[in-house]
Amino acid sequence: MNRTPEEQEQREPLAEQEPRDLPYNVFAKTCPSRGTLEHVTGRWGALTLGALSEGSLRFNELRRRVDGVSEKMLSQTLHALERDGLVHREAQPVNPPRVDYELTPLGHEVARRLLGLIRFVEGRMDDVLTARERYDGTRGGL
Repeated sequence: MNRTPEEQEQREPLAEQEPRDLPYNVFAKTCPSRGTLEHVTGRWGALTLGALSEGSLRFNELRRRVDGVSEKMLSQTLHALERDGLVHREAQPVNPPRVDYELTPLGHEVARRLLGLIRFVEGRMDDVLTARERYDGTRGGL
């Protein structure tokens, strides 16, 4: 398949597009950045960060916004994102207790980049669905 120079540039590994003078390497299995990448790009992490990019939310508001997440999974996700410094948990000293979650400055930076990917995927879903139909038609589907 012949590719234009622009298409070839898009296919170059990121490592060849940008200089890497970083002390971490997500491709190394023992690198701590791999765990953070999993927290950010996992289904619930990505959706939680995206939802919190809209502003501070209480737990149940966040659970309603991230449709389909269980209470347990949302709690685990929030703990992981808080530990990574992406989410701030603010407990209000009131009765009944009130806990708000919001993105930290680092969380906002990560969410901004993640939302770009989310918007790209949403914008290309017609192409994805067409590719799935073509695949399923030739291979019998999932």
